[in-house]
Amino acid sequence: MDTETLVETLQLERLEVNLFRGTTPDDQPGRIFGGQVIAQSLLAAYETVEARVCHSLHCYFIRPGDPTVPIVFEVDRSRDGGSFTTRRVIAVQHGQQIFNLAASFQVAEEGFEHQLPMPAGPGWRDLPDEAEMRRAALEDADNLPEQAKKWMERHRPIELRSEDARSYFKSGPKEPESQSWIRCRDPIGADLHMHQVILAYASDMNLLSTAMRPHGVHWQTPGFQSASLDHAMWFHRPVNFENWHLYAQDSPSASGGRGFIRGSIYAEDGTLVASVAQEGLMRLRKPK
Repeated sequence: MDTETLVETLQLERLEVNLFRGTTPDDQPGRIFGGQVIAQSLLAAYETVEARVCHSLHCYFIRPGDPTVPIVFEVDRSRDGGSFTTRRVIAVQHGQQIFNLAASFQVAEEGFEHQLPMPAGPGWRDLPDEAEMRRAALEDADNLPEQAKKWMERHRPIELRSEDARSYFKSGPKEPESQSWIRCRDPIGADLHMHQVILAYASDMNLLSTAMRPHGVHWQTPGFQSASLDHAMWFHRPVNFENWHLYAQDSPSASGGRGFIRGSIYAEDGTLVASVAQEGLMRLRKPK
Protein backbone atom coordinates (compact mmCIF):
# COMPACT_ATOMS: atom_id res chain seq x y z
CA MET A 1 0.00 0.00 0.00
CA ASP A 2 1.40 3.42 -0.98
CA THR A 3 2.09 5.92 1.80
CA GLU A 4 -0.23 8.90 1.50
CA THR A 5 1.26 12.30 0.81
CA LEU A 6 1.35 15.00 3.47
CA VAL A 7 -1.25 16.99 1.52
CA GLU A 8 -3.57 13.96 1.79
CA THR A 9 -2.75 13.39 5.47
CA LEU A 10 -3.66 16.95 6.46
CA GLN A 11 -6.98 17.14 4.60
CA LEU A 12 -10.05 18.04 6.65
CA GLU A 13 -13.69 16.99 6.47
CA ARG A 14 -16.18 19.84 6.82
CA LEU A 15 -18.80 18.94 9.43
CA GLU A 16 -20.54 22.32 9.60
CA VAL A 17 -19.88 25.86 8.39
CA ASN A 18 -17.13 26.47 10.96
CA LEU A 19 -16.49 22.89 12.11
CA PHE A 20 -13.94 20.47 10.63
CA ARG A 21 -12.54 17.02 11.40
CA GLY A 22 -9.01 15.72 10.80
CA THR A 23 -7.27 12.41 11.35
CA THR A 24 -3.75 11.23 12.19
CA PRO A 25 -1.54 8.67 10.39
CA ASP A 26 -1.44 5.22 12.01
CA ASP A 27 2.33 5.34 12.59
CA GLN A 28 2.34 8.15 15.18
CA PRO A 29 4.30 6.98 18.26
CA GLY A 30 1.90 7.53 21.17
CA ARG A 31 1.03 11.19 20.65
CA ILE A 32 0.33 13.51 17.75
CA PHE A 33 3.21 15.49 16.24
CA GLY A 34 2.68 19.15 17.13
CA GLY A 35 3.32 20.31 13.59
CA GLN A 36 0.34 18.30 12.39
CA VAL A 37 -2.07 20.12 14.72
CA ILE A 38 -0.57 23.51 13.78
CA ALA A 39 -0.97 22.72 10.07
CA GLN A 40 -4.51 21.36 10.31
CA SER A 41 -5.63 24.29 12.46
CA LEU A 42 -4.22 26.74 9.92
CA LEU A 43 -5.92 24.79 7.14
CA ALA A 44 -9.24 24.94 9.02
CA ALA A 45 -8.85 28.73 9.36
CA TYR A 46 -8.09 29.02 5.65
CA GLU A 47 -11.37 27.22 4.89
CA THR A 48 -13.17 30.30 6.25
CA VAL A 49 -11.00 32.99 4.60
CA GLU A 50 -11.12 34.28 1.03
CA ALA A 51 -8.47 36.15 -0.99
CA ARG A 52 -6.15 36.77 1.96
CA VAL A 53 -2.88 35.18 3.05
CA CYS A 54 -1.78 34.28 6.57
CA HIS A 55 1.01 36.53 7.86
CA SER A 56 1.19 35.25 11.46
CA LEU A 57 -0.06 32.60 13.83
CA HIS A 58 0.24 32.09 17.57
CA CYS A 59 -0.74 28.89 19.35
CA TYR A 60 -0.65 26.90 22.59
CA PHE A 61 -0.32 23.16 23.08
CA ILE A 62 -2.66 22.35 25.96
CA ARG A 63 -2.89 18.54 26.15
CA PRO A 64 -1.14 15.68 24.33
CA GLY A 65 -3.08 14.66 21.23
CA ASP A 66 -4.48 11.13 20.94
CA PRO A 67 -3.49 9.69 17.52
CA THR A 68 -6.18 6.98 17.69
CA VAL A 69 -9.18 9.33 17.41
CA PRO A 70 -10.07 12.24 15.06
CA ILE A 71 -9.50 15.87 15.98
CA VAL A 72 -12.39 18.34 15.72
CA PHE A 73 -11.42 21.90 14.74
CA GLU A 74 -13.81 24.72 15.61
CA VAL A 75 -13.19 28.05 13.86
CA ASP A 76 -14.26 31.36 15.38
CA ARG A 77 -14.57 34.11 12.75
CA SER A 78 -13.22 36.81 15.04
CA ARG A 79 -13.04 39.68 12.54
CA ASP A 80 -13.16 40.46 8.83
CA GLY A 81 -11.67 43.92 8.38
CA GLY A 82 -10.71 46.03 5.41
CA SER A 83 -7.12 44.74 5.28
CA PHE A 84 -6.89 42.03 7.92
CA THR A 85 -8.92 38.95 8.86
CA THR A 86 -8.56 37.25 12.24
CA ARG A 87 -9.49 33.68 13.10
CA ARG A 88 -9.30 31.57 16.25
CA VAL A 89 -9.24 27.78 16.05
CA ILE A 90 -9.83 25.33 18.90
CA ALA A 91 -8.77 21.69 18.45
CA VAL A 92 -10.81 19.23 20.54
CA GLN A 93 -10.51 15.55 21.44
CA HIS A 94 -12.52 13.61 24.04
CA GLY A 95 -14.50 16.78 24.77
CA GLN A 96 -11.40 18.77 25.80
CA GLN A 97 -9.20 21.39 24.16
CA ILE A 98 -5.84 19.97 23.17
CA PHE A 99 -4.63 23.03 21.23
CA ASN A 100 -5.67 26.52 20.19
CA LEU A 101 -4.48 28.87 17.48
CA ALA A 102 -4.98 32.50 16.53
CA ALA A 103 -4.09 33.50 12.98
CA SER A 104 -4.17 36.78 11.06
CA PHE A 105 -4.61 37.08 7.28
CA GLN A 106 -3.90 40.12 5.09
CA VAL A 107 -4.74 41.34 1.60
CA ALA A 108 -1.73 41.71 -0.72
CA GLU A 109 0.03 45.01 -0.02
CA GLU A 110 3.26 46.76 -1.04
CA GLY A 111 5.52 48.36 1.57
CA PHE A 112 9.02 48.79 3.01
CA GLU A 113 11.33 45.78 2.65
CA HIS A 114 14.50 44.60 4.38
CA GLN A 115 15.84 41.37 5.85
CA LEU A 116 18.89 39.95 7.57
CA PRO A 117 21.11 37.84 5.30
CA MET A 118 21.01 34.05 5.33
CA PRO A 119 23.75 32.64 7.61
CA ALA A 120 26.75 30.93 6.03
CA GLY A 121 26.88 27.15 5.94
CA PRO A 122 26.96 24.12 3.66
CA GLY A 123 24.33 23.71 0.97
CA TRP A 124 21.82 20.88 0.93
CA ARG A 125 23.71 19.03 -1.83
CA ASP A 126 26.67 18.54 0.52
CA LEU A 127 24.65 16.93 3.33
CA PRO A 128 23.06 13.50 3.90
CA ASP A 129 19.34 12.86 4.22
CA GLU A 130 18.53 12.22 7.90
CA ALA A 131 16.37 9.28 6.78
CA GLU A 132 19.57 7.65 5.52
CA MET A 133 21.26 8.43 8.84
CA ARG A 134 18.41 6.77 10.73
CA ARG A 135 18.58 3.65 8.58
CA ALA A 136 22.33 3.41 9.20
CA ALA A 137 21.81 3.92 12.93
CA LEU A 138 19.24 1.13 13.06
CA GLU A 139 21.78 -1.34 11.69
CA ASP A 140 23.82 -0.82 14.88
CA ALA A 141 20.87 -0.43 17.24
CA ASP A 142 20.34 -3.87 18.74
CA ASN A 143 19.95 -2.43 22.23
CA LEU A 144 17.57 0.39 21.38
CA PRO A 145 14.16 0.48 23.10
CA GLU A 146 11.37 -0.74 20.83
CA GLN A 147 9.65 2.65 20.94
CA ALA A 148 12.85 4.34 19.75
CA LYS A 149 13.14 1.89 16.86
CA LYS A 150 9.57 2.58 15.78
CA TRP A 151 10.25 6.32 15.93
CA MET A 152 13.32 5.95 13.72
CA GLU A 153 11.54 3.66 11.22
CA ARG A 154 8.59 6.00 10.63
CA HIS A 155 8.04 7.54 7.21
CA ARG A 156 9.05 11.21 7.28
CA PRO A 157 7.14 13.44 4.84
CA ILE A 158 9.70 16.24 5.31
CA GLU A 159 13.17 15.64 3.91
CA LEU A 160 15.80 17.01 6.26
CA ARG A 161 19.54 17.42 5.80
CA SER A 162 21.87 18.72 8.51
CA GLU A 163 25.61 19.28 8.88
CA ASP A 164 25.59 17.54 12.25
CA ALA A 165 22.75 15.09 11.60
CA ARG A 166 21.94 13.68 14.98
CA SER A 167 24.07 10.67 15.91
CA TYR A 168 20.94 9.22 17.53
CA PHE A 169 21.29 8.71 21.25
CA LYS A 170 25.00 9.63 21.41
CA SER A 171 24.88 13.24 22.52
CA GLY A 172 27.36 15.59 24.13
CA PRO A 173 27.15 19.31 24.98
CA LYS A 174 27.09 21.57 21.89
CA GLU A 175 26.38 25.20 21.12
CA PRO A 176 22.63 26.03 21.16
CA GLU A 177 22.54 26.61 17.41
CA SER A 178 21.63 24.41 14.45
CA GLN A 179 21.03 24.55 10.72
CA SER A 180 18.95 22.14 8.64
CA TRP A 181 17.80 22.10 5.04
CA ILE A 182 14.17 21.04 4.70
CA ARG A 183 11.55 20.48 1.99
CA CYS A 184 8.41 18.41 1.43
CA ARG A 185 9.20 15.02 -0.09
CA ASP A 186 6.03 14.86 -2.21
CA PRO A 187 4.49 17.37 -4.62
CA ILE A 188 2.26 19.97 -2.95
CA GLY A 189 0.61 21.47 -6.03
CA ALA A 190 -0.32 24.97 -7.10
CA ASP A 191 -2.25 26.02 -3.97
CA LEU A 192 0.03 28.60 -2.30
CA HIS A 193 -1.95 28.32 0.94
CA MET A 194 -1.07 24.62 1.18
CA HIS A 195 2.63 25.45 0.86
CA GLN A 196 2.22 27.68 3.92
CA VAL A 197 0.30 24.95 5.75
CA ILE A 198 3.03 22.37 5.14
CA LEU A 199 5.78 24.83 6.05
CA ALA A 200 3.90 25.37 9.33
CA TYR A 201 3.91 21.58 9.79
CA ALA A 202 7.69 21.48 9.29
CA SER A 203 8.31 24.51 11.52
CA ASP A 204 7.87 22.35 14.65
CA MET A 205 10.79 20.10 13.67
CA ASN A 206 14.04 20.02 15.70
CA LEU A 207 13.29 23.16 17.73
CA LEU A 208 13.51 21.54 21.15
CA SER A 209 16.54 19.57 19.94
CA THR A 210 18.35 22.89 19.54
CA ALA A 211 17.53 23.92 23.13
CA MET A 212 18.71 20.50 24.36
CA ARG A 213 22.14 20.74 22.74
CA PRO A 214 24.07 22.60 25.52
CA HIS A 215 22.90 20.08 28.12
CA GLY A 216 24.00 16.85 26.41
CA VAL A 217 20.55 15.27 26.57
CA HIS A 218 18.45 13.65 23.85
CA TRP A 219 14.96 12.20 23.43
CA GLN A 220 15.90 8.84 24.95
CA THR A 221 17.93 10.15 27.91
CA PRO A 222 16.53 8.35 31.00
CA GLY A 223 14.23 10.68 32.94
CA PHE A 224 14.14 13.35 30.23
CA GLN A 225 10.72 14.88 29.61
CA SER A 226 9.89 17.36 26.84
CA ALA A 227 6.88 18.87 25.11
CA SER A 228 6.10 21.93 22.99
CA LEU A 229 4.26 24.57 25.03
CA ASP A 230 3.62 27.40 22.60
CA HIS A 231 4.55 28.25 19.02
CA ALA A 232 4.50 31.38 16.90
CA MET A 233 5.19 31.88 13.20
CA TRP A 234 5.38 34.84 10.86
CA PHE A 235 5.17 34.44 7.08
CA HIS A 236 7.15 37.20 5.37
CA ARG A 237 7.06 36.19 1.72
CA PRO A 238 5.48 33.55 -0.54
CA VAL A 239 6.98 30.08 -0.27
CA ASN A 240 7.39 27.12 -2.62
CA PHE A 241 8.06 24.30 -0.18
CA GLU A 242 8.73 21.75 -2.90
CA ASN A 243 12.13 23.51 -3.00
CA TRP A 244 14.86 23.40 -0.36
CA HIS A 245 14.81 25.90 2.54
CA LEU A 246 17.39 26.53 5.24
CA TYR A 247 16.01 26.38 8.80
CA ALA A 248 18.47 28.22 11.05
CA GLN A 249 17.74 27.95 14.78
CA ASP A 250 19.21 29.25 18.02
CA SER A 251 18.20 28.92 21.66
CA PRO A 252 19.13 32.05 23.65
CA SER A 253 17.72 30.84 26.96
CA ALA A 254 16.63 27.88 29.05
CA SER A 255 15.30 28.29 32.61
CA GLY A 256 12.50 27.16 34.88
CA GLY A 257 12.14 23.81 33.14
CA ARG A 258 11.58 25.53 29.77
CA GLY A 259 13.71 26.15 26.69
CA PHE A 260 13.20 29.01 24.24
CA ILE A 261 14.09 28.69 20.55
CA ARG A 262 14.06 31.05 17.56
CA GLY A 263 14.08 30.01 13.92
CA SER A 264 14.56 31.69 10.54
CA ILE A 265 13.53 29.96 7.32
CA TYR A 266 15.28 30.98 4.10
CA ALA A 267 14.67 29.98 0.48
CA GLU A 268 17.73 28.64 -1.29
CA ASP A 269 18.35 32.04 -2.92
CA GLY A 270 18.67 33.65 0.55
CA THR A 271 15.17 35.13 0.78
CA LEU A 272 13.83 35.10 4.34
CA VAL A 273 10.34 33.59 3.97
CA ALA A 274 9.34 32.95 7.61
CA SER A 275 10.35 33.35 11.26
CA VAL A 276 9.48 31.06 14.18
CA ALA A 277 9.60 31.16 17.98
CA GLN A 278 8.78 28.39 20.42
CA GLU A 279 9.02 27.60 24.11
CA GLY A 280 9.07 24.00 25.24
CA LEU A 281 9.14 21.94 28.40
CA MET A 282 12.57 20.48 29.27
CA ARG A 283 12.84 18.43 32.46
CA LEU A 284 15.28 15.83 33.67
CA ARG A 285 13.74 13.70 36.41
CA LYS A 286 16.38 12.09 38.59
CA PRO A 287 15.80 8.41 39.38
CA LYS A 288 14.37 7.81 42.87
